[in-house]
Amino acid sequence: MMETLQRALNEALADEYKARAIYRLILSRFGAVRPFVNIVESEERHIQALLPLFRKYDIPIPVDDWEQRVEIPASLQAACRAGVEAEIENAEMYQRLLASTRDYPDVQRVFLNLQQASQENHLPAFQRCAERHADSESDYGMARNIDLNHPIEPQTVLSHPGRGKHQRSGRGGHRRGICRNPSSHPGGNENSTSRGINHD
Repeated sequence: MMETLQRALNEALADEYKARAIYRLILSRFGAVRPFVNIVESEERHIQALLPLFRKYDIPIPVDDWEQRVEIPASLQAACRAGVEAEIENAEMYQRLLASTRDYPDVQRVFLNLQQASQENHLPAFQRCAERHADSESDYGMARNIDLNHPIEPQTVLSHPGRGKHQRSGRGGHRRGICRNPSSHPGGNENSTSRGINHD
């Protein structure tokens, strides 16, 4: 059981590490552009929300070496599109991790908060970003078979245990456009807060 918990925490932390590294590099290349300038701070808070769980369960905290392992998209529009896809995959990852950590309510609370931040704040922010920088490739979502306006719903894993069994690794998966991923949900706010954790 502890091995399952360790794997879940490691996967979640690696995904947040990777996102932070990518968004830092994007800011380094393109300057203090939104939503990256806000969401990179949110990723830091997500990491800080996960670390106490490692300490509580005496699990070694993995080293963050992601800035040496990732590449960034060549354009700001591609970066926003990658952000859309990554946030969708991130929510799917947390759905799966929620299903595997049912015996740990404290872990579930953190995972659920982070999943909600991804879907309710980060994804809409990246979707708006992609629209602002739209070009002739505006059919990107269709080409990649991704419905950018209908992400999965947070919390469904809690009442539907059969879901979330695909073995992707969230923003750490093969896509991310980088080795994570945004639209125009009205009301999405990369600076909002939810359930006790600040979510940008």
